[in-house]
Amino acid sequence: MIAIITRAYKLGLGLLDAVIFKMTNAKCETFNKSWVLVYNCRLKAVRRHVTVLNINSTYLHPVNKLSVHGQLFKKANGYKPWLINVTFDACRYLRRPNNPAVSMVFNLFKEFTNINHKCPFYGPQLVEGFYLKPELLRLPLPTGDYLLEITWIFIGHNIIRTYILNLLRIYKQVNKIL
Repeated sequence: MIAIITRAYKLGLGLLDAVIFKMTNAKCETFNKSWVLVYNCRLKAVRRHVTVLNINSTYLHPVNKLSVHGQLFKKANGYKPWLINVTFDACRYLRRPNNPAVSMVFNLFKEFTNINHKCPFYGPQLVEGFYLKPELLRLPLPTGDYLLEITWIFIGHNIIRTYILNLLRIYKQVNKIL
């Protein structure tokens, strides 16, 4: 181990960069409370660099046709659209995952939610204890503040909009190898 560190230092690799993700705010709004009730949409600080997202909502009617519009924004004089802007049929995607941009975001959430089955969706829909794992985000992103906006569209009508502000507050932490 010491030989590897010494060799890395001699090659000029004395600094290692680590990416830190930090979520700072979450907001969920319902446009039609006769279809969906959102009971909980909040962030909870667990440790210094770990903040978890919890969303608890209930679909009051079975949803057989669900579309999702996801958009990623980057902060630069306000939030500007950046990289991902996609609308997809969620029921079709869950039957056959065929969209790489959606797969990238869904794989981040998959183990923290019960929204991983085919349509229809009915009853409680949860995201519990979600936090960003750097090893799952394979896309190299520049440092900065990002916003993920997800709009849930039931049968052609906007029903829920979820904002996760500063979803990826990315900054590099520099550590010296001793």
